[in-house]
This record gives sequence, structure tokens and C-alpha cells, in this order.
Amino acid sequence: MLNTRQKEAATFGHGPLLILAGAGTGKTNTLAHRVAHLLLSGTAPERILLLTFSRRAAQEMTRRAQRIVAESVKEVRLPWSGTFHAIGNRLIRSHAQRVGLAPGFTVLDRGDAADLVDVLRHELGLSKTEKRFPRKDTCLAIYSHRVNTQGSLADTLQSVFPWCAEWEEPLARLFRLYVERKSSIQALDYDDLLLYWRAMMEDEALAAEIGELFDHVLVDEYQDTNVLQGEILARLRPGGQGLTVVGDDAQAIYSFRAATVENIRSFPDRFGASVVSLEDNYRSTQPILDAANALVGKSLVSRKGAGEKPRYVTVADDAAQASYVVTKVLENREKSIPLRRQSVLFRSSHHSDVLELELVRRNIPYVKYGGLKFLEAAHVKDLLAVLRWADNPKNRVAAWRTLQLLPGVGPATAASCFTRFETSGWEALSPLDAGLSGLLESVTVPEAPWAGQVARVREWYAPHLERLYEEAQVRAGDLEQLEKISAQFDSRERFLTELALDPPSATGDLSGAPHLDEDYLVLSTVHSAKGQEWDAVYVLNVADGNFPSEFATGRADLIEEERRLLYVAMTRAKTSLDLLAPVKYFVTQQSRMGDRHVYGAKSRFLTGEVMKHLEAIAWSDETTTRHRHSRGTNVVDVAAKLRSMW
Repeated sequence: MLNTRQKEAATFGHGPLLILAGAGTGKTNTLAHRVAHLLLSGTAPERILLLTFSRRAAQEMTRRAQRIVAESVKEVRLPWSGTFHAIGNRLIRSHAQRVGLAPGFTVLDRGDAADLVDVLRHELGLSKTEKRFPRKDTCLAIYSHRVNTQGSLADTLQSVFPWCAEWEEPLARLFRLYVERKSSIQALDYDDLLLYWRAMMEDEALAAEIGELFDHVLVDEYQDTNVLQGEILARLRPGGQGLTVVGDDAQAIYSFRAATVENIRSFPDRFGASVVSLEDNYRSTQPILDAANALVGKSLVSRKGAGEKPRYVTVADDAAQASYVVTKVLENREKSIPLRRQSVLFRSSHHSDVLELELVRRNIPYVKYGGLKFLEAAHVKDLLAVLRWADNPKNRVAAWRTLQLLPGVGPATAASCFTRFETSGWEALSPLDAGLSGLLESVTVPEAPWAGQVARVREWYAPHLERLYEEAQVRAGDLEQLEKISAQFDSRERFLTELALDPPSATGDLSGAPHLDEDYLVLSTVHSAKGQEWDAVYVLNVADGNFPSEFATGRADLIEEERRLLYVAMTRAKTSLDLLAPVKYFVTQQSRMGDRHVYGAKSRFLTGEVMKHLEAIAWSDETTTRHRHSRGTNVVDVAAKLRSMW
């Protein structure tokens, strides 16, 4: 059932529409009902373009729409649903020759793009400058921010990377060479998919051709779009007809990815759009919403009713913070709130370090999101490099990584081998590794079936995995998982492209082994928690320097984004919310002086108006306090114990 505002949005006509959906107000359900309404009103599924920010979100939207229309329509498939980048990839491949590309171009993932930047840094001599030149990941981040904001390189350096400002001219040279090299190897990076799509839409004839494919364009999480995405939509639907966007300006937290909150704020004026606001919250109790509303000036009303006040808990230090969280987690577990329905949220991934040690000590299983991703693991990248080279023989980055897996092969040998390969083909690899030569030659013939290719590469890679890495058996399990994922795709190109565009969160995300237990606590950065919800939420380090981050101070727009980030964290909670504030933080020093501490200042976001809706608690733990007071005073003669073993 939809409430009045949700129904108004779902059944809206063909004009431009902004659905301003507050946290927990049924955004996904409303958008799915709008899709279903369009289908039941006669719009063909293939005439609907649904743009989301993850493949999982697109699948969930389609699944809900299918369920809604199941009684009237037997089967619904939305062929044009996916992320901006995935849809861009499809459109570019459809018109590849008109934009100077071969249909079989490669999509570089972030890691491969950074590796290519690194190669070019070396070629330009920028890795041996007198002063330290930015590393490859920083260079790629600068490039990405500049192209997605469509500002100047100087603006990007001044506003986001001021410590790199002195390198403006060398960076410009690097980025020019980066663009040229990608073109020569027929490769696009993640950002190119939007750049090429936008360039296609600048051609009047091509823009009309693409625009005529769709009657309706629906965009989820519109507050997370960047300038390029906003321009693509404007050219796709110049008059706004059939355009629906959904989002919440109070949850715009991705400016570091070049997202701009101005897209959603300017949408009504830009397109002459109607606005439907959703303010009935189905997730949280009213006391939690009262505190969140006071934080950002919203008016969300709970459909769940009353509940306990959220708590603002001051603790002695990070060790006491960890002890408090574990104590409350176990108490809630005894109150029939499973671990997996509780979450600990934090501003930065390393903020949970002390807590993780305590969880291990107390034998509490957990999973952590926002750390190392599955596809960032070296052994997974090794196997994918072999497949990427097979898919695009011009892919020098993949070739470079593959060749250096071989014993005794370094950069110089890999470079000369690739040069021979360019003239002689796969046979040029035989002197180095006949097995690799035969493998690549067999999987690149046009008639070679996709099924079984990952298994064959795994078999070739197995001895190299054992030679190169510790815990080879555990890593081999990751590659088995990758093989299972590959079976979901009908071609090597689709498999590699989808992994680059929307990588899965899998084994590499896990800390500990929660899969061995029927229950586990969720640890997550706030950014990774967006869109999720739990019965009980604990937010760590709610103090100035973390909320807001010390890196945001000095810029009013970043401070406001930090405020929205805390709002997102608070509105993940259904019934129980704890904001933790350590009085002091211990900082490990490199010198002989040992550890020191710094005092945490109260978060500037917790104004008197917000604090009225919080229960203030000062919590102490005698065990933790004794441990902290004894820090550095007890000497354990470990060497003597070790000697006594022999």
C-alpha cells in the first residue's frame, strides 16, 4: 500500500518530476510503483530507461516492479536498467565507430587505470623528480575529479588537492599522454564512459537518435550525480518530458567523487519540474528522527511511533569506546536483537581498529564494509589481467601484469616480450612460458567458447599463486568465487566489463570469518552504509576532527556535507542509536617518548537544539580504565620466555 504522497508520485503524468524522498520514506518502493504504473499504462518495458548507482539497485527495482504487475503482466524485463556507466558502455558500443572506437574496446577498472598512469609517470620521468611527485592513485583521483566536475585542473588542485598544486603543468602533460595512450590501446576508463556518452549527446543527430529510444527516463539517488551526469540527462530530455528523478538533498555525501548537490537543488528550475516530498518515515522511531531533523532541518515523521531517546555517550578513550560498544552489543543480543541487526558506523575505515581487536578478543564474529575490495586483491587482479589481455591484445597494462607473473620476468623483459608479441603474436611468449602462449592462443580464437575459460586460467595460474603469495589456499578460494561469478555472464567481454563497472563485494570485504557463524556484527564506514538499516546503530568518534572531518574545516560546503554524513549515519537506526564521543584519543608516536594523547572537542553539529533530543551519558569501564592506567608500566620479559622454550 502507498500513502497519499507516494501514490501521487507513482501515478504522476509525463511531465518532469522530482520525488524528494527523505531517509526511510519508501523511496525504492515508490519508484518501483512508478515503473509498474508506466508499464500498466501501456509503456513498453524497452522504452523505459532506469538509471541507478549499482547493479543490485537496478535488479531490486526491477524485481519489485515485476511483483507489482505480476497479476496483469506475466513477465517484465527492463532491458535498459543499470548504472550510468553500464548504460553508457552499451550505448558507446552500439555507436562505437561513430566515436572512433572499435566495438571490442576494453574498460579499465580503477586499478588498471592507476597502473597505466604509473607506467606513464615513469616514461615522463616524474617518478624521479627532486621533490616527491604524486603517486599513481592520487594522480588518477585528480584526473577523475577534474573531468567529472568539468572544471579546470587548477580548480581541482586548489580546492581538493592543494598539496599537489605545484605540479599543475607536469600533471597536465601526464593526463594528455594518458588520454593518448588509452586511445592507442582502445581502452576507456571508468570516467571515459560518461565523457564519451556526453560527447555523443553533444552531436544533435546522435542525441536525437538516442533520446528517441526512450519514452521515460527515471533516475535513482539523483543527489549523487555529478556535472557530467546532469548534462547527459539535460541533453537526453531537453524539455524534461518523461523525466523522473528521486533523491534527498540531505543525503548528498559524495562530493569526493565529484557529485554535486546542486543537481537536485536546481532540478525544479532547470526543468520546470513538479516536486512531490515524501516525509512519512517507516524506518526509525520518532525520538531518533527528532534528533536527525534538528541536525539538518528536516521534518520527517515516524510511522513507527515513540521509542527510547538516542544516547550521546562520552567515554574516556578509544579503548573505553570499544568496551562500551561490545557491552551494548551483547546486551542487545540478549534482548533478542541478533548481531547482524546491529551495526557500528565510522567516518574512516581505520577508526574501527581498536574495536576490531576487542571483538576478536571477545570472540564476536563480524563483517566489515568499506575496506579492501574483492577485486583490489593482488591475486584476483592477476587472474583478471590474463583474461583482459586475451580480450584485448592491445591492452598493454594487462600484458605488463601477466608477463611479470612469470619467474625472472621484470619490467624490461616484459616490455621487450610485448614488443615481440605485437609483431609475432602469441607464439612470441613460448620461450618464456609455452603454457601461457598456448592458453592465450586457444581462448582468443573466435570460436572459443566462454564457458570454462576462467577455470583454464586458474589452472595455469595455480603454481604462480603458490610461488608468489602466502596463504595460497585461502586465495585460491577467492578465485573459485570469481569462477562462479563468471558463470553468470554470457561472454568474456560482458564479464570483464561488468566487473570493472560494478564490482561485487565479496571475500576481500570480510574481516574474520563470519560465514562460519550464523550471526555476525556489521562494521561499516558511513559511506558504505548508505541505503542500509539496522535495529541498533553505534556511531564512533562523534567529535570535531571526525564529525566534521579535520580535512573539511575551512570550507563551508564541505562542513555541510559532513553534517549530512552524520545525518545519514543517524538515520540508519530503527530503534536504538548511540553516538560515541571519546574524551581523548591515543596517538602512537615514532619517537622514544611513547604514546601521547589528544583531547577530542565536542562536535560542532551537536548544538543545544540537537542535544535536547539526546540522552547524555558519561560511561566508564573499570576494566578498561585500569588497562589504560597501566599502559607502559608493566614490563614482560618475552625474550626470557622464548629462551626457556629451548
